[in-house]
Amino acid sequence: MSRQRVVVIDGPMPDDAWQRANREPSLRTHPELEAVALELLRNEPIFHRREVGRSRQDFEKMTAPTFWEVGASGRRYSREFVMDVLEERYRNVTETSWEIEDFFCQELAADHYLVTYTLHDGERATRRATIWRRTAGAWQIVYHQGTVVA
Repeated sequence: MSRQRVVVIDGPMPDDAWQRANREPSLRTHPELEAVALELLRNEPIFHRREVGRSRQDFEKMTAPTFWEVGASGRRYSREFVMDVLEERYRNVTETSWEIEDFFCQELAADHYLVTYTLHDGERATRRATIWRRTAGAWQIVYHQGTVVA
């Protein structure tokens, strides 16, 4: 679709908006989704867990044919591009430790789940969001986004 002009309502942010105590949402996984959350936590951060996959074939299996992502840079990446980068990355891997904080899972529709969390990689923190689809044989990633925390 080409660029479309839309008329919107806009206005200034209230001066005290960033000081308000309730600006962050309360993200708690519903108890009924705890088992799903634990399954998905074992797959996150995507593409960085050896036990989940190491080859292009593994990564293709874990991504939906329509998968795409928005990287921390704001760039959009196709499934094919991501597969090419992963294939190259896994030729010469190193091991490190990252921390996942505030892992949250919610059901979007039947067999579709959104997980969000903050990933700490040394001094760099990113907010991550992945949409997962449960299929007959395995979990598949539909969409992923990473946003650098300023």
